[in-house]
Amino acid sequence: MTMSFDGFRRLFSFISIALLLRTPSTIADDSVLSRFQQYLQINTAHPSPNYRQAADFILSQAKSLSLESRTIEFVENKPLILLKWTGKNPDLPSILLNSHTDVVTVEPHKWSYPPFDAAIDPQNGNIYARGSQDMKCVGLQYLEAIRKLKDSKFEPVRTIYISFVPDEEIGGLDGAKEFANSKMFDEMNVGIVLDEGLASPEDKYRLFYAERRAMALVIKATGAPGHGAKLYDNTAMENLLKSIESVRRFRASQFDLVKAGLKAEGEVVSVNMAFLKAGTPSPTGFVMNLQPSEAQAGFDIRVPPTADDPASLERRIAEEWAPASRNMSFELRQFKQKNGKPLMTAHDSSNPWWSLIEEAIIKAKGKIGKPEIFPASTDARYFRMKGVPAIGFSPMANTPILLHDHNEFLNKEEYLKGIEVYESILKAFSSFVEAKNGKDSLRDEL
Repeated sequence: MTMSFDGFRRLFSFISIALLLRTPSTIADDSVLSRFQQYLQINTAHPSPNYRQAADFILSQAKSLSLESRTIEFVENKPLILLKWTGKNPDLPSILLNSHTDVVTVEPHKWSYPPFDAAIDPQNGNIYARGSQDMKCVGLQYLEAIRKLKDSKFEPVRTIYISFVPDEEIGGLDGAKEFANSKMFDEMNVGIVLDEGLASPEDKYRLFYAERRAMALVIKATGAPGHGAKLYDNTAMENLLKSIESVRRFRASQFDLVKAGLKAEGEVVSVNMAFLKAGTPSPTGFVMNLQPSEAQAGFDIRVPPTADDPASLERRIAEEWAPASRNMSFELRQFKQKNGKPLMTAHDSSNPWWSLIEEAIIKAKGKIGKPEIFPASTDARYFRMKGVPAIGFSPMANTPILLHDHNEFLNKEEYLKGIEVYESILKAFSSFVEAKNGKDSLRDEL
């Protein structure tokens, strides 16, 4: 293929014009997005998250921002990165921005783009990657907001800490829980924690003040084994199916409240079957002419902190879902609450942090929905257990909820807008000073 001189000249002119159209703002946005892509491209999916590579990347960003940094391993090979921007009055309670570095596993063949390429769709600007919503976006938005504040010569009054913790997706026991219960955390004198929230399909951001308590229920049914052709009463499988149907009816009654708009998802009890275990294995699958003597089903249960009588659920399990009269038993594992009290952060004028975050979001030209209970579990619960107020927030409006789903994405414009929102929040939080009777009273939480 050949091109005339005039053709080269027209091509050169086109390229020159395209370069001239790239404003300093456009170039800066490209750098911001590039850093986000680099973080997303680090495979920190379970069961083998590359924590070391993620830690190295975060530490390199901290160095570019002149932030103090520490690497802590409460558990070997699970580094927690803690960054610090010292305020002008470090005696005031500090601000903690928490995020987790791990992500859930993927099924790559079910994605439109490779889940760790962080490809940007040229048609719509969506960034496809595992962790784009949950929650690598938030961790990098913290740092980009700090970059903008530092570039503007802003100086915080309160000290700001940024934590990147491991293992949130598998319970946070070796990450946030160890961190929150450490002497180091006590010495940080944290007054407020920001952690993850959820995307919003609407144009309003979502703020979370509590979360549902997680329970794991395993129901076991037993019965005499028998030939696959014979009809028996009270076989293990028959009794377990009765139990599953009873659970299904309860689940439907709760879900109907959500569908009718009477309650939000975080305000009802959710029950979802996670596994079904039964049958006698054979070299080719299962023995088909043998009814098993045991059968089990596992359920993920989430109970809102506003539940009127949490003990009623356990009674329901014992009397309806797994009655001993049907040769059934159950095991219920549940997350303990502080002194048996619901873990909720005040979300009204009694909590100055809540008012501040609402005002800061509005100042950044964002809209806010009503306060919510997070429907799942986050690391925020460990900080609330310490008596520290924690707010769940991820600035993702006009975005479908795709955490843990195939083709998880975040639009690049939403990501950039979220940085502006965090810039406004951090400026408000770190400049805030309230004195009552000579004391800082910022723990009006529980």
